Amino acid sequence: MFINFSKQQKDQMLSDIQRFFYEERDEEIGILAAENVLEFFKKHIRPHFYNEGIRDSKKMIDEKLGTLEEDFYLLERPVK
Repeated sequence: MFINFSKQQKDQMLSDIQRFFYEERDEEIGILAAENVLEFFKKHIRPHFYNEGIRDSKKMIDEKLGTLEEDFYLLERPVK
């Protein structure tokens, strides 16, 4: 469950974290503090989002398979 982000993606996330602290908390944080926040979220918060993504994916697949099963029944021909 390890995600590798590009340098550009990571830099964007760090910039977003710094902007959040500035706009929401009126606090300027450096790049090291932003990296610590990012690592905290990756370690402690990410699993919650990951698991919800898995549940959403399973729900979507179950819905698609249900539709597919209905389509198979529609293909059946009457037997005399």
